[in-house]
Amino acid sequence: MGNNNGHHRHHRWSHINNKPPPPPPYITQPINQHSSSSSSSTITSSTHMTTTPPLSLPYARVDSTLRSLAGQAEGFGRFAVGGLHGNIYCVTTLADDGPGSLRDGCRKKEPLWIIFEVSGTITLHSYLSVSSYKTIDGRGQRIKFTGKGLRLKGCEHVIICNLEFEGGRGPDVDGIQIKPNSNHIWIDRCSLSDYDDGLIDITRGSTDITVSRCHFSRHDKTMLIGADPSHVDDRCMRVTIHHCFFDGTIQRHPRVRFAKVHLYNNYTRNWGIYAVCASVESKIYSQCNIYEAGQKKVAFKYLTEKAADKETATTGCILSEGDLFITGTQSGLTLQTSEHGMFHPSEFYDSWTVEAPKDELKQILQHFTGWQSIPHPVDHPVAAQ
Repeated sequence: MGNNNGHHRHHRWSHINNKPPPPPPYITQPINQHSSSSSSSTITSSTHMTTTPPLSLPYARVDSTLRSLAGQAEGFGRFAVGGLHGNIYCVTTLADDGPGSLRDGCRKKEPLWIIFEVSGTITLHSYLSVSSYKTIDGRGQRIKFTGKGLRLKGCEHVIICNLEFEGGRGPDVDGIQIKPNSNHIWIDRCSLSDYDDGLIDITRGSTDITVSRCHFSRHDKTMLIGADPSHVDDRCMRVTIHHCFFDGTIQRHPRVRFAKVHLYNNYTRNWGIYAVCASVESKIYSQCNIYEAGQKKVAFKYLTEKAADKETATTGCILSEGDLFITGTQSGLTLQTSEHGMFHPSEFYDSWTVEAPKDELKQILQHFTGWQSIPHPVDHPVAAQ
């Protein structure tokens, strides 16, 4: 079934005058501001507080109509509208190319909301390039990509929703490859496994991206953010990853160079090397995630590399706030500081939906991430602007 959370009360942490939120299990209420406070090791608040009600997850209403998905991402990818103001394009064949194929729709220059009238496997013989202002919407069908993956190259405003990626083969073959200089991207409810390179790679100056409610499994190098130390332009990159399930994948959940990354309410278990890696100049804000080790106990790893325009090598920063480390997991946190300082998400967006990392959240993420059997939403076209 789909991720229908309408029975939950939906709450967000709202930040008033850029004040950061209190620690879970509290949410701030934007009323009667005064000087009381609540504190953890890193943050304070100056608003009235109430305890969090039963689990409230994001995106409760995005499946009410077809285009209600647009512009609803949380985090850095929140402005992604995809093909909101375009026509509907119907994929009528599982062929790699030709009339009615997904590739034919993705190469068109105008905005399109792409839906599927068929279910099954699309075998890609080369990367499928996605142009700007496209939504690839797999709701209502079950579409799996194999062979190669999607490439988002120099594009903006792309939404990829409710699809499966499995069995990508060849050197440098990723499930979803985002480079160079792509922005305003939202990847939601996708299942990704078993590619020869990465499952999602975000590099070469691509920014303002959200990855949400995805399921990653049966893979080694899961998600890379930041290509290598020579690409210093990657300092602009900003990525949010939330409510994802990293299910026994070996490493890179994610591995980060240069970028600012906000991780919240993800569940990462049984990694083979590490959970999250901070490398050259990266800044990772890990908030209310669940880290459950198998044989490898250390969650956070630091790697030292030298940026091409610097004289000395540096590592990155990880700030862990409200994370849960279970089954003997060791955080691996160090007191590393960045010469540029850690960021707080509230510097960039006002609100996001976050829960205390409890067993209820863990169970939800095991069952409601990745591809979901969601009825095809009805369409209410939006006038072009």
